[in-house]
Amino acid sequence: MNNSLLDIEDVLRIGKVVSVRGRSVEVLVDKSKNGSHLLFNGKLVKNISVGSYVKIAKGFESLIGKIEGEYITEDKVYQDKEYWNERDKIKRIINIKLLGYIDVGKLKQGIKDLPLIDNECYLVSEDEFEKVHYFLKEIDGNLDEEIKIGKLANEKGREIILGVNSLFASHIGIFGNTGSGKSYTLASIYHQLFKKYKTEPNFRNNAKFIFIDFNGEYLKSEEPDDIIVESQYKNTYNLSTRSATSDKFPISKNEINDNDFWAIFLTATEKTQKPFLRRALTNTFYHSRFNTIDNFKWCISQIILELVIKKAEKSDILQFLNELSNAIGGSSTIDSVREDYTRKLIWHGSGDNYYYEKANGERLFSSHSDFKSITIDQVLNSFTVDLSAISELQKTRLRIVFEYYSELAKFNLNSEHISPMIKRLKRIEDLDKIITVSEESSDKFLDIISLSEVNTTMKKVLPLLICKQVYDNKKQARDPSKYLNIVIDEAHNILSYASQRESETWKDYRLETFEEIVKEGRKFGVFLTVSSQRPYDISATIISQLHNYFLHRLINNKDIEAVERTISYLDKVSFDSLPILPTGTCVLAGLSAQIPLILEINKIPDENEPCNKTIKPTEFWS
Repeated sequence: MNNSLLDIEDVLRIGKVVSVRGRSVEVLVDKSKNGSHLLFNGKLVKNISVGSYVKIAKGFESLIGKIEGEYITEDKVYQDKEYWNERDKIKRIINIKLLGYIDVGKLKQGIKDLPLIDNECYLVSEDEFEKVHYFLKEIDGNLDEEIKIGKLANEKGREIILGVNSLFASHIGIFGNTGSGKSYTLASIYHQLFKKYKTEPNFRNNAKFIFIDFNGEYLKSEEPDDIIVESQYKNTYNLSTRSATSDKFPISKNEINDNDFWAIFLTATEKTQKPFLRRALTNTFYHSRFNTIDNFKWCISQIILELVIKKAEKSDILQFLNELSNAIGGSSTIDSVREDYTRKLIWHGSGDNYYYEKANGERLFSSHSDFKSITIDQVLNSFTVDLSAISELQKTRLRIVFEYYSELAKFNLNSEHISPMIKRLKRIEDLDKIITVSEESSDKFLDIISLSEVNTTMKKVLPLLICKQVYDNKKQARDPSKYLNIVIDEAHNILSYASQRESETWKDYRLETFEEIVKEGRKFGVFLTVSSQRPYDISATIISQLHNYFLHRLINNKDIEAVERTISYLDKVSFDSLPILPTGTCVLAGLSAQIPLILEINKIPDENEPCNKTIKPTEFWS
């Protein structure tokens, strides 16, 4: 060993190991190393401090650890000496948590070996510090491509570079209180990715990103809309249940015809409503006749006739026409038919029969042979409807309505069991405002779906529909060249297990769908990015399956406990810093970085920033 190396080790040596308890190691600091800085090669070198890294030499192995704390004890040896300095009797002990080891010039996470008592401990040199913070990995013999995401908060100017595959071929969690910078972090890391690859033809053909935006932070109402990436690279959907003329997101016909979805959407009961719903969606007797207006009229007349013959209550007949009006009213004259029957179709109690009162006052009883031709066919003769204006969702609604009243007339269906679900068909009207049934696929790599104008019920339904559709398509295709990343901002809105606004069945179905994506999606090239103010509200299964975490300021104890419970490799220093992190600073922990880091996220151009800045009231008060 040459003299220069001996000099370096003498300067950087800080003490010896005195205790080993698994990953926790205690080191007795040399009394000459109690200053805040060391002079080395004409430069001031920062001495040991909580949060800094150290190297423990065990033979030819270099073990890397992070200082988590320190304490002092009294050295009783000096009490027996004739001359001693007061400070010499103090022993300084530092607590170290082992993180990994240096192998072939790179830091490897995990424990390969444990130190022994009296192994020497050193400050990491500049070269070793670079190795500790070098995170690019070799994948199949090739070095991962790099992406710059930020700078070390306590080492100004030191940039952190991660591997694209390590970060984006993983599930990502971004958590922090409101105003802590989590939305900015989300926008920044994806801006950096799109900036690197947006002009690559293979990226544009093989990568797909879907942003579920609950608060409208990633969409501008005016042009140009360049949030995250320029408008020519993305599709934006500004959805609204308040207006029938808003944007609509395309959903495939197969997804809309799924029995399980409708059972959950309409909150169908297990024993009675679900079997009925299955019959309604599989029976094509009436549905196949929605193709021409004459056939459609025949379907209506058939139901009315069956109800009259069955001697059903008049309210059932009028309610049937009312349900038709709700589904097709804007494109038909069904309301005039309902008004006609309201005035002229009368129940004759003594005759135990219906009669229709004609214009001249003559009564035509339902037992008369001309009753159908005059009372039903002639009334419906003036009925018009624009079949092309009836959406696929409303056609599904009609299938359920026709099946219900047909079974009511033919099979003595117990209406008390099914009618509550029929009343819930009104939900379809809101769903019809925000989706369209289409097999067309998006031609751009980014879809941003804003739900800020969507009511609470649909905010839970639509993300489930979208994510289930794209995930099912990816599972069936099994194309390893295709990449899908589903990004959910304010994810506690749909990934919470504590919601009280929905049935347990719906909650279980929703969580099971997303939990399957986070547990199995990697096999099919599907990855999930979740951002939330309340990690405690999100399913623990989902949080535990994430691979990379960007943790901003968290103050609530339950949120901090949720993070501590699920992120096992977060060190104590990083964990304790969560409540006091400044805005724009976060802790990065996960598989893309071998060690937890406190980062300042890279700035992005103003035009690419999300619309979430805190207002300055004084600007409008003076």
